[in-house]
Amino acid sequence: MANSFSKEERVAFEQLLQDFEDALVLSRNVAVYKTDQTMMERTGNVIWRPQPYISVSYSGTDMTANFLAQTQMSVPATIGFQRSVPWSMNATELRDALQAQRLGASAKQKLASDINLAVLTAATQLGTLVYSSSSAASGFADVANIEAIMNRVGIQYEDRYLALSTTDYNGLAKDLANRQNMVDMTKEAYKRGYVGMVASFETYKMDYSLRCGVAAGSGITMSTLASASNYYVPQATVTSSTGQRSNVDNRFQTITVSSTTGVAIGDAFTIAGVDEAHHVTKQDTGSLKSFRVVTVLNSTQLVITPPIISNQGGSISEQQYQNTVVSTSASAALVFLNLAAAYINPFWFKDAIEILPGRYEIPMDAGAAVMRATTEQGIDLVLQKQYDINTMLTKYRLDTLYGVNVLQPEMCGIALFSQ
Repeated sequence: MANSFSKEERVAFEQLLQDFEDALVLSRNVAVYKTDQTMMERTGNVIWRPQPYISVSYSGTDMTANFLAQTQMSVPATIGFQRSVPWSMNATELRDALQAQRLGASAKQKLASDINLAVLTAATQLGTLVYSSSSAASGFADVANIEAIMNRVGIQYEDRYLALSTTDYNGLAKDLANRQNMVDMTKEAYKRGYVGMVASFETYKMDYSLRCGVAAGSGITMSTLASASNYYVPQATVTSSTGQRSNVDNRFQTITVSSTTGVAIGDAFTIAGVDEAHHVTKQDTGSLKSFRVVTVLNSTQLVITPPIISNQGGSISEQQYQNTVVSTSASAALVFLNLAAAYINPFWFKDAIEILPGRYEIPMDAGAAVMRATTEQGIDLVLQKQYDINTMLTKYRLDTLYGVNVLQPEMCGIALFSQ
């Protein structure tokens, strides 16, 4: 006889799905892009997602020389997370329905944690806007400074989120709790350590947080002279020697430095004389541009994000996507920002990070019982059950398939305290 789910198990699964959605704290606040699963299988679970265009404007009435081709940059997005929680129960354990419910709840909690952690890791590894404070998180001023970082480069005002470690979040709550003229927020900050919306950010408290190490690189320099070609020229595609064209991931750049000794993946740094440019107006913000180390290639080369698009080459694609204003130097110093081990607190604009829900095609007539449901975000959950007559064991497994992609690293960042 085929395996089947009891009425009690079906009710438990419906409750599990509801609780699962409640637990998706971070992943609820990123964009969702739904794909055709047949197409994804045929492309190795990779799809290229377009980044927003940024246009260039000109003065005057004669535009004869300005009808130029636009560069559409794109980013590879992958459905690469296959997470499963398997467990089994014997014939005597199944007598206790409460135990089965607890195991299901534990599986739900773990998968929700996996998805939240994937979002957290993506934001902390590729977020390029860096707020570094020498003191502990202490209040509204910290969030206001993070807001200023996003505002000055032209990131949209709505749909901003900030996730803080419990220690740093409570430092913010303490500041609000002491403000007697803010009755409702003060009460919640004092009773629950709850903050809510602050300085255009919806804030969240994390019960787990990633940490950064101490940057060990020192005395490192690089040339920012135009002749050194250390500026980056965005391009939509590249043509190989065989004539084949392929897309280019413009989030990264390989730079040459005097030494990579002590440099580690995830390090944050600025470069002397390399200022931020507003994304739209291209004006110098007067603040140094921050970068992150993605890969240490060898003794003199690093892969960084974002690339240094300074318009030193003068191409139309550089004019479109310029993100820096450079005062050139043959030996510009790299100054590292993660000076002490600390929690990494990510902040982001919603559309900068995407979840790509996936779906397993599981046969319904192969002996195992199958139930599936989809969350509001489109994340597919599959519960399977199978009985083994030899051992009197009933096997269960709860599965999900998804991807997380940072579409625009310059629209998300990290806050580091006690540096």
